[in-house]
Amino acid sequence: MTLPRPRRRPPRWLTGGVLIVGLTGGIGAGKSEVAGRLAGNGAVVIDADRLAREVVAPGTDGFEDVVAGFGSGALDPAGGLDRAALARLVFGDEPARRRLEAIIHPRVRARTAELIAAAPADAIVVNDVPLLVEAGLAPSFHLVVVVEAAAPTRVARLRRDRGMTERQARARIGSQVSDADRRAAADVLLTNDGPRAALHAVVDTLWRDRLRPYEENVRLRRQVVRPERLEICRYDPDWPARYARVAARVGYAAGGRRVDHIGSTAVPGLPAKDVLDLQLTVADLATADRLAEPLADAGFPRAPGIWRDRPRPEAPDPAAWEKRLHGGADPGQLVHLHVRVAGSPGWRASLLLRDWLRADPAARSSYAALKRRLAESGRSTTDYAAAKEPWFDEVWPRARLWAAETGWRP
Repeated sequence: MTLPRPRRRPPRWLTGGVLIVGLTGGIGAGKSEVAGRLAGNGAVVIDADRLAREVVAPGTDGFEDVVAGFGSGALDPAGGLDRAALARLVFGDEPARRRLEAIIHPRVRARTAELIAAAPADAIVVNDVPLLVEAGLAPSFHLVVVVEAAAPTRVARLRRDRGMTERQARARIGSQVSDADRRAAADVLLTNDGPRAALHAVVDTLWRDRLRPYEENVRLRRQVVRPERLEICRYDPDWPARYARVAARVGYAAGGRRVDHIGSTAVPGLPAKDVLDLQLTVADLATADRLAEPLADAGFPRAPGIWRDRPRPEAPDPAAWEKRLHGGADPGQLVHLHVRVAGSPGWRASLLLRDWLRADPAARSSYAALKRRLAESGRSTTDYAAAKEPWFDEVWPRARLWAAETGWRP
């Protein structure tokens, strides 16, 4: 599963010390209720719809540009913008819609950046953006929260709260991006079909157990450490989607560099620890060092010390296996981010082992059996990692032979 491709590069909102949460949901899902509850917990809420009105209010240069571009037909009798009339002017007219977006969107982005910059150093900023998914903004947030509700629930709310007919409500819902697309972007999915108190309880738990610790981890450059109690999970079909969201964030922070899903969670059907391993490709370790702060800002602080992968016979020099290691700051998703130089032995080995295990069912079964035996032995996570090395030593020649016979390229 992949996220919708952004129409343009998202604004660079991820800044050190401030956690930026994207909040979105379809019309009638209850996004405003969630925003209000988060504000009550202490979040700084930025309402993109409100900003879109403010930047074209009478007396602003945005207002003047709209009038210049769309004429008096966009005005109400009091001389302000008639938003309904403006919507009719651009409905079904793609060039007109783009002209209007070119007036509003840059101003909203600039004002959003100002408000984020003005937030306290330990703030959790919640950016309420109805079109977050459509605009491809998900990678610019530390976390994306999506609120959803069943269509009948949404229709009933729109009829009750906005005076729409059922036909109008269903038309508005149908004109928006699908629930499936929103779910693909969601790090947190809040279902809002029940009573308000139930929704509030879930939001309060999210604030206490995930958002508040996440903010502190980002600000203090502290990664979430894997537990020493070893737990091997069945293959989770959601791992690829979770990887895609994290990888988009890493790639955004790293300037669009290559990111790969590696490790056991990248091999369909293979049991694994519930930890996403990612590989970020860089030209050299100096580049990796320059990326340390942008990655930490994005929620992936660097682990201290010198890190090297275990050398193999074809490249015995330990220096050739040097890398940088980052970890995730989000307590809701353990991440190991390996930053390796393109073409280096460790870079090639991680991709080769992944692809060989994907292609060889017998090797995959053997590795899965080893994992189960080690998990049943009561080993710690650290001991488990070391205990697997003899198996890798044994199968490494087979993986290299497979690469030569198939013409594999990383």
